[in-house]
Amino acid sequence: MPIPDFQSAMLPVLRLTQDGKDHTLGEAVEAVAVEFKATEEERNELLPSGRQRRLHNRVGWAKTYLQKAGLVEANGRGRFRITPRGRQVLQGKPTRVDMKFLEQFPEYNAFAALKHDAPDAGPSSAELPVSNETPEEILEESYQELRRRLAEELLERIKACDPRFFEKLVVDLLVAMGYGGSRKDAGQAVGQSGDEGIDGIIKEDRLGLDVVYIQAKRWNNTVGRPVVQAFAGSLEGQRARKGVLITTSDFSREARDYVKHIEKKIVLIDGGELAKLMIDSGVGVTEVATYTVKRLDLDYFGDEE
Repeated sequence: MPIPDFQSAMLPVLRLTQDGKDHTLGEAVEAVAVEFKATEEERNELLPSGRQRRLHNRVGWAKTYLQKAGLVEANGRGRFRITPRGRQVLQGKPTRVDMKFLEQFPEYNAFAALKHDAPDAGPSSAELPVSNETPEEILEESYQELRRRLAEELLERIKACDPRFFEKLVVDLLVAMGYGGSRKDAGQAVGQSGDEGIDGIIKEDRLGLDVVYIQAKRWNNTVGRPVVQAFAGSLEGQRARKGVLITTSDFSREARDYVKHIEKKIVLIDGGELAKLMIDSGVGVTEVATYTVKRLDLDYFGDEE
């Protein structure tokens, strides 16, 4: 069974509180996990940001919506309990509690209407589709979609650029990632034109304690094992232990399997990974906007989850 959406988690969270005791969010997460028979993998699944467990996020929002509707109330130190209204709801033996169900309570409607009070806010809440995703999930999925589109645009532009510009791009990326020392040092070490790419060596760190052999191919066709094997041979000829092979296309399965079974350390970077590294390193992209998402600091208030 997949991880329940936050609306499906509302009724189990409310049922947890029917004993009249104070409960923590952690207890609510455990109750929902047990009811939906969540596996260990599902319990530990993270949001795309990797900073919060998906199940914990969804149960947290389920509790928030119940609280806004007056079915549960905060009792300090990160705990919550059922209200008389919540008991009345459970006495009706509902089969599901969700956003539609909560619309019968004026406090919830006031909460839901807040985001529509601004001028030009768009369609009313009645016209908006009901989402089973939490605000964090919607935000992160939108962010990941923007990254995917940007990566596609980057790769298309890279494939259209001339070989010399591609050489510069690879050097800029490696320097931005902390290799090669200065841009000047890296430019001297890398930049031997050939086969629409570059071949050369670059410092692994600013002190030059080790070097990395670089080969980059601006190709459209899949890079197979023979090319990777030849690159490994070049490493042997240079007495190099490490290498990075960059392509704008992809590597065959045989090529990827080959580097797993050789003594030399060779990293394969395909077009998709190249675009992602450029985005993360700020190469070829510019920042448009920054959004900072904050949450309550429970440690500050001495709360316990």
